[in-house]
Amino acid sequence: MANGQYLHETYPVERGVQRFRELIVYISKECAKDPTFGAVKLNKILYHSDFTAFEKFGVPLTGMRYFKLPQGPAPKALIPTRRELIEEGAIRLEGPDDPKEIGFHRTVAQREPIMQFFTRDEIDIVDHFIEELWGQSAREVSDASHDVRWRVVNLRDAIPYEFAHLDTSPLSQAEQDRTRELAAELGW
Repeated sequence: MANGQYLHETYPVERGVQRFRELIVYISKECAKDPTFGAVKLNKILYHSDFTAFEKFGVPLTGMRYFKLPQGPAPKALIPTRRELIEEGAIRLEGPDDPKEIGFHRTVAQREPIMQFFTRDEIDIVDHFIEELWGQSAREVSDASHDVRWRVVNLRDAIPYEFAHLDTSPLSQAEQDRTRELAAELGW
């Protein structure tokens, strides 16, 4: 980009890794009674929370790298971080034994999250997405996450935080009509 500007696949956040770990514990604890909670929903709550915080405050909650997977955006560090949290006894997994069903594993908190790393406004963002996605199936939250930010990158590519500013609302009828006119005019 011009003037030395570039897109951030990760973002420097003080104690970002610790914040990421504690959000996994927090979300798992808060979603304990959601019968549809699993890895797919955990990924989406983390993604939406980080990108909304970046859009609202100019800094994400964790600064972790998110990348495009078939089921929607996911934090690249989730599986190794989850493994560490399991080894420490902070969380456990419930779910299918089939490794192909990893997206349906339910993360269960085994301790209280350490909340001192977050402001009330930051946790309000996370709580908003927990509430918004409550009761929705993995398929529903996955399909809903296939927005413009997800569609403009290739499979397994990172999703830059600046994409939080892309308009994800549907095109109006006038915008759709104008797009068709331009496509016809330009031979697309």
